[in-house]
Order: sequence, then structure tokens, then C-alpha cells
Amino acid sequence: TCSIREYQAEDKDAVITLFRNGILEHVYPAFFKTISHPDQIGVTLSISMAGYVLGGSSYFMALLFGGAWAGLIYYCCYEIYEGYRLSRMATDMADIQASFLDNPDNGFWVAKAEVNGKSKVAGLVAVIGQDERDGSYGEVPHLIVSFAYRKKGLGSQLAHKVMEFCKDRGFSRVVLETSSPQTAANALYTIQDNRLHGLKLKTRGYFTTVRRTDWLLSFTHFQQAIETGSLESKLVCSDSVKQSCN
Repeated sequence: TCSIREYQAEDKDAVITLFRNGILEHVYPAFFKTISHPDQIGVTLSISMAGYVLGGSSYFMALLFGGAWAGLIYYCCYEIYEGYRLSRMATDMADIQASFLDNPDNGFWVAKAEVNGKSKVAGLVAVIGQDERDGSYGEVPHLIVSFAYRKKGLGSQLAHKVMEFCKDRGFSRVVLETSSPQTAANALYTIQDNRLHGLKLKTRGYFTTVRRTDWLLSFTHFQQAIETGSLESKLVCSDSVKQSCN
């Protein structure tokens, strides 16, 4: 079992490690999603063919050229997520106390699990209060569950903590976004699409193969939609990929 409490200074190292792992675990799915796109398959085959021809009908050169191209794509995917991680580490995650706990409309909680008699951070969730013309709402920028504790109800517990907080603050709704490589989360949200009482669902991410709209979930269905592990919101587009994000 896990207990959920407000973030404390002693949690910093474990929270930063979990945050890093939760972001970078999406690098490979993003790479696979990109490299398996029909356009990229065509480009990769063309580059491999160029290597074959330039190498004097060398299969080795064909593999080398194709592998180099695939490596470049992987590096770009890594840079996108690592860049996002570094940008958050330089902003809200640089000082969790000041960014979240010192503001009564914001919150940051950790889930603690007992492992061999020692307490371990198994998950985290954060919420930021926002104001708009149609009312205030809670935005969830970070929700990460350690891989070993996924599909065990911990995501629902963290979601419930967010909902309680947002209701206490008088927020009318919870807003969150995912990146398109988060296929597990996106698949579950698609299942929930017809149950959201008219609220429009859509994902927004770096990659063009997923439809893009804003996730706007009611309190009731936020809990149902969250039980898939790592959920990071508002991935910041670099200049090279802004076109595919808009």
C-alpha cells in the first residue's frame, strides 16, 4: 500500500529522479512512432539505397547509412524530451516549494511506498490553479507513477488527491494534456471519449499521426482516465517541430 502526502524537502532527490525517468521513458515510443511512419520508412529506404549505390553495391554501406539516419531520428527524439525536462528543471521543478506549496492554489504530492522497511517515492502529482474568463480550473502539469506501481490503483489515488484539492479550491474542472507517443493514455482517453458529457477530447503532441485538441476532463472522468502511469502535460515544442504541433 502507498500513502500520499504533501511534498517535503527530503523527497527532492527521489522526486527529481522519478521525474527524469518519467519524461525520458517516452523517448523510445516517440522514436518508434516516428521511424514507423510511412514517410519516414520511405526516407530511410532511400538513404539506405543511396549508401548502397555510393558504396559500390555495398550492403554494409546501405546498413550504415540507414542506421545513421535512424540514429539521428532517435537523437532528435531524445533532445526534444530532454529539452523539455531541462526547461522544467529550470522553472517549476527548480524550487518545488516556491512553485507549488507557497501558492495556495497550487499543490504537489508524493506517493510513498514501504520497500524492505524503507520509504520510497512511488509517484507524484502536481496541480496549478489557473484563471480564465469561464472560471478557474486546475491544470495538471505532472503526474508520474513509478513503473513498478502502475496498474495497481496508485494513479487513481493521486487523481483523487487532485480532485479533492480542486474541489476545495472551488475549481470547476481539471485540464491536462498528453504527448502523442503516450499511446496507453491516449487509448484510454479515446475509450472515455463518448462518456464526457459533451466535453471535447483531443491530444496535443509533437507527432502528426495523432489528432490534436485540448484535453478537458470533468472531475468524474479525470480519475477514470488517469490510471495509466506517466502523464506529462504541455510538452514545449522546439522551433524545429512547432509546425507539427500546431
